[in-house]
Amino acid sequence: MTAPDDPYAVLGNGYARRRRPDPRIAAMIESALGPARSVLNVGAGAGSYEPSGRRVVAVEPSATMIAQRPPGSAPAVQGIAEALPVGGGAFDAATAILTVHHWTDLRAGLSELRRVSRRQAVLTWDPAVSSRFWLVEEYFPQIAERERDLATLDAVRDELEWAGARVEVIPVPVPADCTDGFTGAYWRRPEACLDTEVRAAMSPLALLDPPDVERGLGRKITRHKAHCVHPVVHAHRTDPCGHGDRCAGNARPAR
Repeated sequence: MTAPDDPYAVLGNGYARRRRPDPRIAAMIESALGPARSVLNVGAGAGSYEPSGRRVVAVEPSATMIAQRPPGSAPAVQGIAEALPVGGGAFDAATAILTVHHWTDLRAGLSELRRVSRRQAVLTWDPAVSSRFWLVEEYFPQIAERERDLATLDAVRDELEWAGARVEVIPVPVPADCTDGFTGAYWRRPEACLDTEVRAAMSPLALLDPPDVERGLGRKITRHKAHCVHPVVHAHRTDPCGHGDRCAGNARPAR
């Protein structure tokens, strides 16, 4: 995503109220970072999931999102993933949390993560799977149409491996009471999607044309969906030496 094409100039208003980090997801991200003492958070938004007890710098293209960062949060600079304003190898680790779907060039963005850090943790979802999520499949199929060209789970993994990383893919269950209001968070609370502010914090819904939203809402989202299986997102952890959290250092080519 480029700064002039910032969808969050409108969508980001009130974002921080609904997109509060879920502590269970946060714990998995912390684990994926291993012993890293310095972290670059790319596509940082309003500051969700930035680790504590480490030196953190945030990069975010949207001025609207930067303005919502809480007092005392890590310093933030305006920039894009495809051209990070950071020197090579400046950080022990880099995170990209629910952001790759906004990037204009997946390969360039992941290459930049690799350039500036020795370890990378990417939290994302697979549009090939999310298109079958009941909210999308039964109520808002236009989301699947819009997202058909987004990076799949395999694409993210393949790009990282192509760049020489050893990659571990870790499923991240979405709790029924998830506090982070992304699109799959309300799988046990479908009535929440009737709330305008809830929908505004989900970019796939917020970017739909109003007639498509009204048509979907007219299908009566109710609690009968509460039995459905919860979705998962996926964390990609690159391991520079192939030994999990025990090893740190420069990445070595995997081929």
